[in-house]
Amino acid sequence: MQPLKAHVRNGRIVLDEPTDLPEGTEVRLIVTDEEDELDDEERARLHESLRRSIAQAQAGHLIDADDVIGKLLSRGG
Repeated sequence: MQPLKAHVRNGRIVLDEPTDLPEGTEVRLIVTDEEDELDDEERARLHESLRRSIAQAQAGHLIDADDVIGKLLSRGG
């Protein structure tokens, strides 16, 4: 299920879009701040890492996820 987005208006929580949830459905809310917690330097490092990762994938330098998971599981933990 996609997360629902809402805003507070006049002390009430109002969904931004219609929903097909059944009447009486209990909904749990988490208050979030639209901005993430990365500063400019951290965001720049993240973007550079993503660019390198995309380039590696496009060059065919991939590691099978099952291999990685198997190695992690074999460590115990």
